[in-house]
Amino acid sequence: MAAALALVAAASGACAEAADASNAPDAASAASTDERAPYTTERDVHLFTIQKDGSVEEHDDSVLRANTMSGVDDIAQRYVWFNKDIEQVQLLAAETIAPDGATQVVGPEAIRDVQEPRSAGAPSFQDGVLRTVIFPGVEPGSRVHLAFRKTRMKPLQAGTFAYLVEPTREPVEEQRLIFDLPADVPLYADARGYTAQPPVTANGRTRYEFRYRHGPYARLEAGAVGYANWGDRLMVSTVPDFASFAARYRVPAIDATFGDPAIVRLAQSLTARAADPREKAHILYDWMRMNIRYVALYLGETAAIPHKAADILRNRYGDCKDHVALYSALLAAVGIRSEAVLLNLGPYYTLPDVPGYGASAINHAIVWIPELSLYADTTAGGVGFGYLPVAVMDRPVLLVGEGVLSRTPATQERERTARVQIDVDENGTARYGYRVEDAGFTAEIERNIFRRASRQRTQQIAGNRLLQTGLHGSAQLQTGDVAATDGPFATSMQGKLEHFVWMDGTTAVPALTSFSGGMDSQVQAWLAEPVRTQPWACIGGAFDETLEITLPRFARLTDIPADTEVQNRYVRFSSRYVFDPAARVLQVRRQLRAAFGHQMCSAEEFEAMQEDLVRIERDLDAQIVVKAARLSQAASAN
Repeated sequence: MAAALALVAAASGACAEAADASNAPDAASAASTDERAPYTTERDVHLFTIQKDGSVEEHDDSVLRANTMSGVDDIAQRYVWFNKDIEQVQLLAAETIAPDGATQVVGPEAIRDVQEPRSAGAPSFQDGVLRTVIFPGVEPGSRVHLAFRKTRMKPLQAGTFAYLVEPTREPVEEQRLIFDLPADVPLYADARGYTAQPPVTANGRTRYEFRYRHGPYARLEAGAVGYANWGDRLMVSTVPDFASFAARYRVPAIDATFGDPAIVRLAQSLTARAADPREKAHILYDWMRMNIRYVALYLGETAAIPHKAADILRNRYGDCKDHVALYSALLAAVGIRSEAVLLNLGPYYTLPDVPGYGASAINHAIVWIPELSLYADTTAGGVGFGYLPVAVMDRPVLLVGEGVLSRTPATQERERTARVQIDVDENGTARYGYRVEDAGFTAEIERNIFRRASRQRTQQIAGNRLLQTGLHGSAQLQTGDVAATDGPFATSMQGKLEHFVWMDGTTAVPALTSFSGGMDSQVQAWLAEPVRTQPWACIGGAFDETLEITLPRFARLTDIPADTEVQNRYVRFSSRYVFDPAARVLQVRRQLRAAFGHQMCSAEEFEAMQEDLVRIERDLDAQIVVKAARLSQAASAN
């Protein structure tokens, strides 16, 4: 079992842009150079020699070439991840090759072992180490050569081997992945873009080889889902199917401390006044996310066996599988059955056809409660009971107890109601009030932000949200009850906007009906690309927003946008503009309902709705125009 390539490079996915737009020939030349990929993989050969018990020796040899200064940053420092408790790493070669062919060997002073940062502060997880190799004298045109041997004496999961490879999305001139196994241990593969060579059997072993090469990649479009959903990927595994994979997780996870007295006492005391199983599960869920710190190590990077529930309770921290172990034990203590669920945490909506761990494969665990027909992820501290983080919605999941594939819900409730009130005085200064209420899965996310924010941080948030509207002024923010853990959550802001309407000219006033996070932010995200060729993330919701603006006597309203109505298969939108000249009040009411039925939309779906989305965007960007009365009178006299 391994994450994406054992050798990790911090690769940028886009070329650097020119610093200025000078028309001078040398500037144009620099710009064209920067359009190249930052670096190219010239050679990358991985040989895995796997034994029947799952132990493995990995030999990696790679050469990367820096094409640009950005590429220098990408490849001049490289990392080899390993588990110090069960693996050893031996560097065989580390050198910089200059453009003229001269070599400069990496000295021992430039090789350091650094603890994997995500395990910091958690002694139970301090087995992850990054061997850092810093290459000297790297410049555009230089190559860095790194070869190492990594020996895993003890398998992460006895008797199994799996490996996931995803392209770094930089050009690859030659990549070879070779897996050498006992002849009676078959290797199963899901290869997309990787070419399988005919297996070769000799001396009781079989060698499988996959080759890969790729020129420059198209950039990843804004809002696109993970590349492995549609792009190249290789997953190999000695486990034939997901049922077998579930069994291999389930049996070692059996916990002798499952019914530990301390766990039972805690669960029963917390739920003593709860009326039904759902309320009990809710109470225990909230206790878990508020009291058990999540140490974010992805499943498959360390042994795929949870720590003992009693130890997790005592330590008050754990990774995803530890959260599953303790929450399941607490549920069992009050008579609620649950089972572990394995899935992907990330922008991936499919799993490879063969089971294994990896960035776009299985890397996370949550809980399934059959009695309540409910998934729960207690690692998501800002997600309320009954909801899921967006990163695990609409995903294939492996139910460990049953050994079958299922799927998390594709949609969940999301509502947002906003009201902006602006009163402009006779000096052109405005005082505003803004109230927004979230309901559904976003309510607890918003509440948790303020639950964990200091007073100073809360006011910084208020100032940032005002600035994101393009307005400048003061902001004071108040929140609803942050001690609650479910139900709608409201925030309100008040403040002052100087020179909101000019007394001696024409002013274009934005007809905004909400600050950040409203329908304007949503539509902008959907329209982040004028054309889409890749699947993209589409999350729906219901938005209801209102603006009421009271104008001063010196200002005359000269232009009001027209009402807009949009409706298609996915989106319904309406806007209404009503001006009361006697009260000098303009009211703008907008409603948006977006229902996609899934979280990964296709390029074809984007094309089908794009024209309507642009119409909505145009209305959301609309302005009202007011003129100072004396200017209006002068224009009439002329």
